[in-house]
Amino acid sequence: MNKRSFLKGLALIGIGSSFKTDDLHSLISSMENKSPKELATDEDFWEGIRSHYLLKPEYINLENGYYNILPKPILEKYIEHIREVNYQGAYYMRTVQFDNKKNVAAQVAKLAGCSSDELVLTRNTTESLDMIIGGFPWQSGDEAIMAEQDYGSMLEMFKQSAKRFGIVNKVLSVPNHPKSDDEIVQLYANAITSKTKLIMVSQMINITGQILPVQKICDMAHSKGVEVMVDGAHAFAHIQFTIPDLHCDYYGASLHKWLSVPLGVGILYVRKEKVKKIWPLLAENEALETIGRLNHIGTHPVHTDLAIADAVDYYLKLGVEKKEARLRYLQQYWTTKVRGVGKVMVNTPKQPERSCAIANVGIEGMKPGDLAETLLKKYKIYTVAIDGANVHGCRITPNVFTTTKELDVLVTALKELS
Repeated sequence: MNKRSFLKGLALIGIGSSFKTDDLHSLISSMENKSPKELATDEDFWEGIRSHYLLKPEYINLENGYYNILPKPILEKYIEHIREVNYQGAYYMRTVQFDNKKNVAAQVAKLAGCSSDELVLTRNTTESLDMIIGGFPWQSGDEAIMAEQDYGSMLEMFKQSAKRFGIVNKVLSVPNHPKSDDEIVQLYANAITSKTKLIMVSQMINITGQILPVQKICDMAHSKGVEVMVDGAHAFAHIQFTIPDLHCDYYGASLHKWLSVPLGVGILYVRKEKVKKIWPLLAENEALETIGRLNHIGTHPVHTDLAIADAVDYYLKLGVEKKEARLRYLQQYWTTKVRGVGKVMVNTPKQPERSCAIANVGIEGMKPGDLAETLLKKYKIYTVAIDGANVHGCRITPNVFTTTKELDVLVTALKELS
């Protein structure tokens, strides 16, 4: 075999691979006559999906927003990639790792509906968006707009940029229960001045699960000459959309969340004409004018990159619409049972289209930390406490493996505690 053929073979490791998951194929095929909405309530079907996961029996895991654990087919492929890269060693790293990463990034770009020359793989959402914040061509006195409900790492980067570049940060607060999209759009519009250069907006607020009208915000901002950066950490592979649909200039997400990729991979989208204006996090060849100039991070776990193709394959086989419908059903299943009950406070909009899997709930007079501790110790439910930015409660995040019986335990707990 000549060198070219050998390298071509290596380049295909993990790229476009198909799982030997006949059970998944059979499961999907057996339900092909059901609509996603009908299938969302079929507990037998989702028990079949649950069998793909290794779940700890000690507690009910309702904190899947931080990291979505891998189904067994992806986990097994991931381990194979680790072994293969370790087997090839430096040869792999010096030959095809870059082509493989580029090919996988192209698959993700296709999933995102954007051009492959507008998207690169990073390590997480924080790296992606901090690269934009820190690399933006700021001038002293420029203004940036963000919400107190945005993710803390990005808010801290804006604070650092204020000290470093002399920019002014304008922080607003998004209502937990907006009356309309216009209320949200106007909130951002009212903060814009002639000095505003960039708005950061969360596509899905991480602490409440509220979905914001990003396209409308972007269109409004662009009409005033302002660019928009979107935090899509919790939206990508969670709800259906394409990045171009949002009309944003920059977009970042973490693939280890809803796409169920192993830890350590994110994406950065930059609209093509904006690439040249952003300073890279780490210096790259100054002659490079493509989005690759923003993607130099040195040696990293390349086997994780390879697992992306497997995760995309699994996600598409399960079905984009099916997944979203199930996740929204699970959230609505428990929130509709506790809204208006006693001292229960649901900090997520009631309208189904304004949220999906994630919701936040609190008990009046009970600290979120105490609620989280009680849910774990008394009811064996693991979640996370949120206490700030006008949100006081626990973030509840089911996954496709979550059952309605598990959510019934949550409902019972909240009713008893209220």
